[in-house]
Amino acid sequence: MHRVGSAGNTSNSTRPRKEKRLTYVLNDADDTKHCAGINCLAVWKPLAPDGHDYLFTGSRDGTLKRWELTEEAATCSATFESHIDWVNDAVLAGDNTLVSCSSDTTLKTWNCLSDGTCTRTLRQHSDYVTCLAAAEKNSNAVASGGLGGEVFVWDLEAALTPVSKSSDAMEEDCSNGINGSGNSLPITSLRTISSSNSISLHPTPPHGYVPVAAKGHKESVYALAMNDSGTLLVSGGTEKVVRIWDPRTGSKTMKLRGHTDNIRALLLDSTGRFCLSGSSDSMIRLWDLGQQRCVHSYAVHTDSVWALASTPTFSHVYSGGRDLSLYLTDLATRESILLCTKEHPILQLALHDDGIWAATTDSSVRRWPAEGRNPQKVFQRGGSFLAGNLSFSRARASLEGSTPVPVHKEPSFTIPGTPGIVQHEILNNRRHVLTKDTAGSVKLWEITRGIVVEDYGQVSFEEKKEELFEMVSIPAWFTVDTRLGSLSVHLDTPQCFSAEMYSADLNIIGKPEDDKVNLARETLKGLLSHWLTKRKQRFGSQSVANGEVASGKEISTRSITHSRMEIDGNAENDSMVYPPFEFSTVSPPSIITEGSQGGPWRKKITDLDGTEDEKDFPWWCLDCVLNNRLPPRENTKCSFYLQACEGSTVQILTQGKLSAPRILRIHKVVNYVVEKMVLDKPVDSVNPDGTFASGLPGGQSQHSAVGGDGSFRSGLKPWQKLKPSIEILCNNQVLSPDMSLATVRAYIWKKPEDLVLNYRVVQGR
Repeated sequence: MHRVGSAGNTSNSTRPRKEKRLTYVLNDADDTKHCAGINCLAVWKPLAPDGHDYLFTGSRDGTLKRWELTEEAATCSATFESHIDWVNDAVLAGDNTLVSCSSDTTLKTWNCLSDGTCTRTLRQHSDYVTCLAAAEKNSNAVASGGLGGEVFVWDLEAALTPVSKSSDAMEEDCSNGINGSGNSLPITSLRTISSSNSISLHPTPPHGYVPVAAKGHKESVYALAMNDSGTLLVSGGTEKVVRIWDPRTGSKTMKLRGHTDNIRALLLDSTGRFCLSGSSDSMIRLWDLGQQRCVHSYAVHTDSVWALASTPTFSHVYSGGRDLSLYLTDLATRESILLCTKEHPILQLALHDDGIWAATTDSSVRRWPAEGRNPQKVFQRGGSFLAGNLSFSRARASLEGSTPVPVHKEPSFTIPGTPGIVQHEILNNRRHVLTKDTAGSVKLWEITRGIVVEDYGQVSFEEKKEELFEMVSIPAWFTVDTRLGSLSVHLDTPQCFSAEMYSADLNIIGKPEDDKVNLARETLKGLLSHWLTKRKQRFGSQSVANGEVASGKEISTRSITHSRMEIDGNAENDSMVYPPFEFSTVSPPSIITEGSQGGPWRKKITDLDGTEDEKDFPWWCLDCVLNNRLPPRENTKCSFYLQACEGSTVQILTQGKLSAPRILRIHKVVNYVVEKMVLDKPVDSVNPDGTFASGLPGGQSQHSAVGGDGSFRSGLKPWQKLKPSIEILCNNQVLSPDMSLATVRAYIWKKPEDLVLNYRVVQGR
């Protein structure tokens, strides 16, 4: 190993303290299914007479999916992947535009008929965007609301107008999913999300367009609704009031009080006169906006109301929420009936002909019979009750045992999802992660290949964790979370480059067994192998061989000239991917990252087209994969003292502190002792083959085990090939020859001081 560049690392002053993170999201199962709760639904009936309706679903897994609906089936015909956090809401605008919003603080627009390519990213929010509203007859008007009380009204035509190349908005190129069905629409910059999940703001508006801000909410907004013509907007949230706005100017027109908790769902009738609200106080209220008052309140639910859908004539409302139940209520007669109850809270509802789709915290979507065209039919079956007008009336009724019986036991149709991961444990070998999903299934993942290597079924997670425990110590080179329902593996520089293993321990054939393999470097090569192949096809091998990135001035000045870097001495820019780091192309992982411009993005590794560069990737990733350079790392060495056991007559030539790689095995220390022993006469049990077969770079023979810096080097053949007559001990415990120094320090020595190892000759071998 040697370092290049100046030792002062003077470029720190120009570089942000926190480098950009690279995350990859693992996909085990069928990509046509969601793996986390469904937050939103939108039913689309295109004008084209192909006879199909479509359902769009937005999930906590960060993706949207388009389902082609027939009488008997729902087929996933596209996955819309670009958001990097939960998709919270989605609405249809105009003939074929889908607008989505996310906890990643952005709105995104998509062509409904595309293969899932994002046409534009809109950013103005500084926090999670929680809800959207669209005007049925004004295809341009879309409103967005979010945490922090932000409400914006967007003119889609103005927001989506293509901008000139010279504009700042052109920071993102088509690698971030701009080209939709052939027309190049640059997407505007996303906000920088650092690895600490704090959000830094870039308040500059995209290409000069600024949406109308409806200012007045002091707290978070969770619900929006707009009338058909887009002349009226209502909003609600944690302030417990319904606010009414003129969306054209952003001015407040009135405020309606009555709810006693967070308002979670809002509906407006087509004229904009009547408004329905659902709240965490368990009540549904009907407001007459002309009279500026609540005209009815309905106590139907026993817990928070999170979802509302009305019949086209606004005569009946379907409601769902935290009490797992879906009710139908006649707004005029107050008659209510329980349609169904299941095991998951209902998050959103969408009427579709005579059925209603329900989105829940489960990854499956269910359709229930609803008689949407003629809801009175449902009441003819009996079992209805009159909704009270006080919130405690329903709670009291349920306590008294008069719980209604659901009309339907099972849905008429289910679009199945896959169980999301809810529990995980990184194993000590730092290559395997044990997970448990919502179905109770326990699986073992190999994160350097992105695959499940063992499916244990429904067993005890804790017992399996104990069973898989290994006494090994490897640095924590990655972190994991399961927020998106699957494993998201986070790599942060320089920590991610701290873990190394010998190639023999990874069973890499054809590589010298003493070669050190950096786990993060090889993982990055595996993740970006498709990108590298595409890049070579586009730019020729020269672009990769010379280590320079296309338009990579920034990288070359930042990472090469000024910073201290290490070049991996074992490899000559090799882009070969070793088997322990080959990722699946059947269910490829998705990358979430960002470069110098354009903000964060998400894409499958097989969808990268080779044009991505330092504008899209963190510079340190490209420097590692293209130039074979790793940042300076700490704690790759372990200092220790080597002393004879008490009463031992054997001495070795070396005294003082030694230093060796943390991953050095104890059998190497045995070899070292054999090599350095001072004996009055040869010991028969010492293997005469005590010469070094060096594993140092270049393959030169190296007899001096202690370098000028006191560093420990050994290249003897593996201990298995020797008949060792020496034992190494720590804290009076005999050490296994295949233990590493790091493992001994962590599990046997257990002290902050330098490690002390003892040696002795084994008698009678």
